[in-house]
Amino acid sequence: MSLAFSDDLTGWPPEKTVFPVTSIDLRVLAGEHPYHLQNAALASENWKREISAKPELFDGRMVFQHQLALNDGGIAGRGHIIPFSTFLWWRKQAERRGGIHLFAFGIMVSSDGAIIAVRMGAHTANAGQVYCAAGSLDLDDIAGGRCDVDSNMRREVLEETGMELRNATPDTTYYASHFRRTVTVFRLFRFGLAADEMIERIAAHMLVAEDKEIAGAVAIRSADHSAYPYNVAMLPIIDWYFANTNEG
Repeated sequence: MSLAFSDDLTGWPPEKTVFPVTSIDLRVLAGEHPYHLQNAALASENWKREISAKPELFDGRMVFQHQLALNDGGIAGRGHIIPFSTFLWWRKQAERRGGIHLFAFGIMVSSDGAIIAVRMGAHTANAGQVYCAAGSLDLDDIAGGRCDVDSNMRREVLEETGMELRNATPDTTYYASHFRRTVTVFRLFRFGLAADEMIERIAAHMLVAEDKEIAGAVAIRSADHSAYPYNVAMLPIIDWYFANTNEG
């Protein structure tokens, strides 16, 4: 059966809902992303403004999806490598057309049931926002022409928090949600440590971390949207997690 690839997520579950994912297959294609070819000049001009305000931003390379397909619960993608500056320009648009941003959360769950998230530093592109440690898929996550989502989760969590996902028990199921052509794939990783101890360990890591991306860690204990300045991608996740936790 041929996959119905699209750049507008036609036929997917409604926005801001969580649904299970049976497989993830994200191919990285050669050549330039069509969106980058069409918007490189505008993105470059915007980047000058971005780094004028935040000089520590880095125009690294990341994977940006051209099209995605959802078939029998599995996500398949066709993406290209683009500069981060092009992505920043895309996400500023009222109509985010021409591509899809897919990223992954390795969600740390403490032994007392809290979700452990981070608050981003003032110098970052998402300054002050609270969400689980994550980063866009990049060159380090590509193997055999495909993106390794689990590797991305482990690397980002380790870099930002010092916590090793290999020391946790992962849930067997992946999940996803989407909003405004941004797809969030996530998996729960359950640690044998209480939330307070995990936050203390992350604070210790922050003292020695090479990349000072985060301003601290927080324990999310409810689905209250006003508890922290959440990144919008976190809202359906905490709604889903605490609804299921309370039912259990």
